[in-house]
Amino acid sequence: MSFSWKEFDLYNPTPEHGMLRETVRAFTEAEVEPQAHEYDRKEEFNLPLFRKLGELGLLGITVPEEYGGSGLDATAAVIVHEELSASDPGFCLAYLAHSMLAVNNLAVNGGEEQKKKYLPRLCSGEWVGSMAMSEPAVGTDVLGMQTTAVKKGDDWVINGRKMWITNGTIDEKRTPCDFIWVYAKTGEKNGRPQLSTFVVEKTAPGFAVGQKIHDKLGMRASNTAELVFQDCHTPLNNLVGHEGDSVLHMMRNLELERLTLAAMSLGIARRSLEIMNRYSQERESFGKPLSHFGQIQTYIANSYAEYKAARAYVYETARRMDLNKEGNRADSDGVKLVATTMAKNVADRAIQVLGGYGYVGEYVVERLWRDAKLLEIGGGTIEAHQKNITRDLAKQPELIQR
Repeated sequence: MSFSWKEFDLYNPTPEHGMLRETVRAFTEAEVEPQAHEYDRKEEFNLPLFRKLGELGLLGITVPEEYGGSGLDATAAVIVHEELSASDPGFCLAYLAHSMLAVNNLAVNGGEEQKKKYLPRLCSGEWVGSMAMSEPAVGTDVLGMQTTAVKKGDDWVINGRKMWITNGTIDEKRTPCDFIWVYAKTGEKNGRPQLSTFVVEKTAPGFAVGQKIHDKLGMRASNTAELVFQDCHTPLNNLVGHEGDSVLHMMRNLELERLTLAAMSLGIARRSLEIMNRYSQERESFGKPLSHFGQIQTYIANSYAEYKAARAYVYETARRMDLNKEGNRADSDGVKLVATTMAKNVADRAIQVLGGYGYVGEYVVERLWRDAKLLEIGGGTIEAHQKNITRDLAKQPELIQR
């Protein structure tokens, strides 16, 4: 069978991917863009708009069709996150927390009864999901978490607090989301903490939203909250897998999480580049367009090259990703390491090109710049990625030549 490179499009490898991009881009322009500035300033999550993503089949994009999902691949997930983030990264972060951290986690790691019970409601948008791992004093060091779960009768009883939880609440009244994917310590084994995974519904006794986090630098259109578990009861069958399986669950899902966070960076960078390119041709200084001047050319050209390089890396990593197993951590760390800093830098240059106009909300880039910073922190810090990649290359030097 012959193969021509002209037949292959890395960014839209099939007609289905191309149609998905057109659909999400049209939805973003018509529905997401008009509300982005308002909801950022109000620091509110647009729940009605979020539910429309369910109508489009996007809330369970990687979930098998038998559970109400769309059954698509990692490339499809990247397309959606890139397109939404070109308009409203905060709204997209809420989408990521639901569709990747909660829904995909359940689809890959959950038991059959758990998937049948919860996935249809999560995929439709009837329910909103979140994932609770970070704690007030624990972030990257997940083995240091203090939240515990112990068996008592027919329930698991969970005690502890989770912090920085996207979608932890869905409104200003601190109404909790419907479904929480919770990691907790269930003891020790061979001197190491044993972490286990639980499903907690919002009606679980002993569960409540603590504080909603206000005054964030960016991502203000997604709600962030503290979750409190005080003798919280969840049924025994809400344990996911077996005791001690959490690290496996985390690793299976972490690669897709980091890939889609990198995809969000692509949307931020593309929009920033479009804005500064257009402005540099429309605005004149000393009788000439700004694009005539060497420093402006440096900003635009470097941004374009860095964006294109990162985009190719993200989509190539997506092409090779198997959603049902781990095995590509070096590159899922790598794309997030490269793309997140790239997006922040491109947004920063866009502000510089626009000058005073770049510093106000009307021209969008100040919001993109604020939102971009979170991507260097959430889902693993850039320092954690540097550590992971270095360790992986020491064990697998052949990755360099692959």
